[in-house]
Amino acid sequence: MLENADPSLINDDIRPAKPSERHWSVINMASLWVGMVVCVPTYMLAGGLIDSGMSWKEAVLTVMLGNVIVLAPMILNGHPGTKYGIPFPVLARASFGIHGAHIPSLLRALVACGWFGIQTWVGGSAIYALAGTLFEVGGDPLPFLGINLAQTVCFLLFWAVQLWIIHRGVETIRVFETYAAPFLIIMGIALLVWAYVQADGFGPMLEKPSEFGPGGEKEGQFLSVFFPSLTAMVGFWATLSLNIPDFTRYAKSQRDQILGQAIGLPTTMTLFAFIGVAVTSATPAIFGETIWDPTVLLGKIGEVSSGVGATVSVLISLFALSVATLSTNIAANVVSPANAMINLNPAKITFRLGGYITAGLGLVMFPWKLLESSEGYIFTWLIGYSALLGPIGGILIVDYFLVRKRHFHLGQLFRKDGMYWYAGGFNWIAVIALIVAVIPNMPGFLHAAGAVEEVAPIWDQIYTYAWFVGFLLAGAIYFIAMRATGRGVEDAREGAKGDVGVVRAYAEEEE
Repeated sequence: MLENADPSLINDDIRPAKPSERHWSVINMASLWVGMVVCVPTYMLAGGLIDSGMSWKEAVLTVMLGNVIVLAPMILNGHPGTKYGIPFPVLARASFGIHGAHIPSLLRALVACGWFGIQTWVGGSAIYALAGTLFEVGGDPLPFLGINLAQTVCFLLFWAVQLWIIHRGVETIRVFETYAAPFLIIMGIALLVWAYVQADGFGPMLEKPSEFGPGGEKEGQFLSVFFPSLTAMVGFWATLSLNIPDFTRYAKSQRDQILGQAIGLPTTMTLFAFIGVAVTSATPAIFGETIWDPTVLLGKIGEVSSGVGATVSVLISLFALSVATLSTNIAANVVSPANAMINLNPAKITFRLGGYITAGLGLVMFPWKLLESSEGYIFTWLIGYSALLGPIGGILIVDYFLVRKRHFHLGQLFRKDGMYWYAGGFNWIAVIALIVAVIPNMPGFLHAAGAVEEVAPIWDQIYTYAWFVGFLLAGAIYFIAMRATGRGVEDAREGAKGDVGVVRAYAEEEE
């Protein structure tokens, strides 16, 4: 049982969730995804695909297909979270080793910290735009910061609200997401209806044919754009496909986590991508220019509207944008790095402290400066990071389903003298499989990022499928090596002996 757990490997935040804590239903899981999906990057996602030559139907279908694909690792990685009540860093101990688990968990946390700062800046910008509808805001940029006083205050205000939610804990996130989800869906549909009425239809963008069809400027080149775009769509949520156990550990059952994710992720992504395309398509008829950024759009609405009703509608819309950014940021970019930091030193770091560290990093990175240089780099970055996350996902899923046959020895995940200690706390098979699976994508990534001028065409082609290549290659190497060393069969038997008894004993222990 867990009374033999090493104190340096466990605390109240990363111990297995008790039965009384596992009350997230289908609605809660679906609401979590609605809250994370409805955000500025999702709204603008299909726009990049249309700019590349796709019709709106091709763009929206690409978004939908990418999210149907990434739903599979979401559900598969969510399974051990629900079965054992363990978060992502503890799950990674089984395949990477007690100490080796720091590698995937910190890599996942790294991108989350970056996104936390960026989303906080987006949320602060929404508050700044909201303030602009009520007061005169502006002024000269402050020395060193490069933004004016009002922008700084709005950024810090949005940051402080998130800090309060972090202080309240994971349960507050569940409650917040549940109430935010229906509000965000209603506001998205309301924006769609407004655009349709104001423009007397959705405009020329939805009538624009694909440039890849007969007679188009890019006739016959569809696949060369489609596959990199599909990989980018998968990469968009590749981060969450790793740390989804951080949430499914609280699900009532496998049915709740599976149905909740299936209802919440692909459907909402597809709907919101369409809303972004349709509303943007109407903006030339309304404002005389194409406006992809919803923050800018809401500011424009305030400029051309008049009267109390118009002001109220703008305020509600900007409030909705703030809530959308808040719900995405807290769930997607706080929980994972917080748990990764806890895993480094459970005896000293709690969820609150891990969340505070994440918020602190997001504050000091000056995200507005980051966006100035990398906003157009986002799709290259998404594909590039998926080249790293794909192998980790492949190793985790193969380890749990094929190597261990869905059996962990729960107690030994929290001990340094058990089966998951491997060699000095590292399973070098997993580490080597990760490195080898990343290597084929490196030349293509360096080329796409502009670090090298030219590589052989084969490397660009491989990079097109970065997530898929990494996922399959790492999974195959890991499975073959674990079987060849005999660890797979031995660990599966040992886990089967230990898991049911320990899970039952832990449940009884609470009673």
